[in-house]
Amino acid sequence: MNATAADIPRARPGSVLHVWTPEDKAFWAREGEAIAQLNLWISVPALFLAFAIWQLWSVVAVNLPALGFKYSTNQLFWLAAAPALSGATLRIFYSFMIPLVGGRRWTAISTASLLIPAIGIGVAVQDPTTSYPTMLILALLCGLGGGNFSSSMANISFFFPKERKGSALGVNAGLGNLGVSVVQFLTPLVVAVGVLGIFGGDPQVITGKLGQPIRVWSQNAAFIWVPWIALAAVAAWFFMNDIADAKASFAAQAAIFRRKHNWLMCILYLGTFGSFIGFAAGFPLLIRSEFPDVNPLAYAWLGPLVGALIRPVGGWLSDQLGGARVTLWNFVVMALAVIGVLFFLPKGSAGGFALPFGPADGSFAGFFIMFLLLFLTTGVGNGSTFRMIPVIFLNQKLEELRSNDEAERAQAIREGNTEGAAALGFAGALGAYGGFFIPKSYGTSISATGGPEAALWIFTLFYCLCVALTWWYYARRNAEMPC
Repeated sequence: MNATAADIPRARPGSVLHVWTPEDKAFWAREGEAIAQLNLWISVPALFLAFAIWQLWSVVAVNLPALGFKYSTNQLFWLAAAPALSGATLRIFYSFMIPLVGGRRWTAISTASLLIPAIGIGVAVQDPTTSYPTMLILALLCGLGGGNFSSSMANISFFFPKERKGSALGVNAGLGNLGVSVVQFLTPLVVAVGVLGIFGGDPQVITGKLGQPIRVWSQNAAFIWVPWIALAAVAAWFFMNDIADAKASFAAQAAIFRRKHNWLMCILYLGTFGSFIGFAAGFPLLIRSEFPDVNPLAYAWLGPLVGALIRPVGGWLSDQLGGARVTLWNFVVMALAVIGVLFFLPKGSAGGFALPFGPADGSFAGFFIMFLLLFLTTGVGNGSTFRMIPVIFLNQKLEELRSNDEAERAQAIREGNTEGAAALGFAGALGAYGGFFIPKSYGTSISATGGPEAALWIFTLFYCLCVALTWWYYARRNAEMPC
């Protein structure tokens, strides 16, 4: 005899959800939405902390020479770049962990793992004799924070119905992405005062611009996150849920590698999130290179802040208008915004790649506004592409049905959600490599041509490619997979 809705026990925080049917509107209204929202709002701070640890070296590396560390400029660059490389690579593996381990368990474990680099960096920066290989290992370990994104997004995608996935994933990623901006804004403040008291250790003395001694607590940049990481890991363990139907083998998830749309969406997400994390990493250096009279630390954090805050709006807009339509026009604006950046750059020695018109000495105000527009579009595009992915894979499975049998339909929905979650994680993995390649492209362009213009033109062409792919496969009339 089949159990009725009244016979099924209500889920408790920390328990395994043996019945999870968010597409059933009665179930969603009765208990599904409350459970999903609880898991989402524990996931958000955990992901925020992951992004903060991932981007920690972007500010820690800048201060090492003043603390007495005898590292070369190239070594400092690799310390800042290493987390992007390891984080992107770890995302490939993290993409498949939720169905193997469970969302509650993996969120708690992966969040707790952030304690390793946070404590390690806090200890290491207090001793200027710390070897470079030790620092490089700690930088690579910060990639644990980057990896968390793929598993976090895959996990949240299981909890929400199709029409709510865009908004939910946008909130999770958008508020999580705030960790990038907050760590850049907060670090200079917390290292200036002994906010952790006796728990933070002794201060170091550095020399100010006028030769005066200044006390700093460089370890606070890492230690400030430790209690919050521990709290988030405990909250995830005791209050989130595992979904029984989300269990799947690696082989079942690996089906995405045979799906054309997996690779197409990886390209589109590289254009959105890859641009977000890459622009965030390279923005301070680009400002210093092109406008040397401007203090980059006074402005650089605003770009990631705009991109992170707008991401939930991108998911919500996609739920209302369709992910493909939002993504298409978003890439159009991205291409135009890069041309705007080119317009306002100083017209120096750029090997013929500079625009032949625009202010000769450039305009920082115009440059900055164009970059804020770029960051805004990366956030909107992050939300819209991540709304597209689960919808595409769910629709593919439903189109493959050969009958109207309810059991087969339920199985197709489970498989579609599993593949969609794996594709979310994998796209997030490949997109994260933008955190390395965009700033490296600036450096290569400046070295080869005298300016960043060549790199920016390549970005423009890439966004035009993304426009064409989105229109052909997803947005045009009679598209192969409208979404």
